[in-house]
Amino acid sequence: MAWRPSVQRVLLHPLAKPLLIAALTTPGVWLIKKALSDELGVNPAEALIRQSGDLVLNALCYLLVLSPLRELTGVVALARFRRILGLGVFGCVCLHILSYSWFDMEFEWADIWLDVLKRPFIFVGFAAFVILSALALTSFNAAIRTLGAKRWRILHKGVFVVVLLGLLHFYWMRASKHRFEEVINYSLILSSLMLYRVVSALRPKGRS
Repeated sequence: MAWRPSVQRVLLHPLAKPLLIAALTTPGVWLIKKALSDELGVNPAEALIRQSGDLVLNALCYLLVLSPLRELTGVVALARFRRILGLGVFGCVCLHILSYSWFDMEFEWADIWLDVLKRPFIFVGFAAFVILSALALTSFNAAIRTLGAKRWRILHKGVFVVVLLGLLHFYWMRASKHRFEEVINYSLILSSLMLYRVVSALRPKGRS
C-alpha cells in the first residue's frame, strides 16, 4: 500500500495527539455550552443526558474500531491513540453522569443513590462507570508496571463488560419510549467490533 508511509508520518506527527484530544473534547464542550446557554429545548435535562449518552456510545465505537483498523491496514501508528480514546470514553461517561446528577437530580446524593438501587438501567450504567473508572485509573505506564502486563491485559478486557452494560443501559432507556432503531444500530456496530476482537485473539499465531 503506497499510501501507508504517508499516513504513518501524519499519525506520528507531534500535533496528532493534541488534535485528537481537541476532536474528542469539542462535542462535550459544545454540549455544555448549549446547556448553560439554555439552548437544549423545553427539557434541557433530558436532552443533555441523551446527547451525552450518545457521545459515550460514539466514543466506544471509535475505541473498538482502532485495533481492527490497525490490523487490516497495517498502520501500526494507530496504536498510539488507544489510551487517548479510552480516556475519551471515560470523559464522555463522566459528562453523562454529571448531566444526570446536576441537571436531573440537582446533586441530591441520597436521591441519586436510591435511584441507583431502585432503577435497573441506572444501576447497570453505574456499574459500567465503576469498571471504566478502574480502567482509566490503570491506563498509565506506572499501573502496567505495578500490576504486571498479564494482569493489566486481563483487567482491561473489562471494556467488553462496559460495552455490554452500556448497551443494556441504552436499551432500557429507549424501551420506555419504544424507540429501538438506535439501539439496534449501536448493538450491531459494537457487537461486530467485539466479535472481531474475539476472533482475532483466538486466531492461531502466524496464520493470516
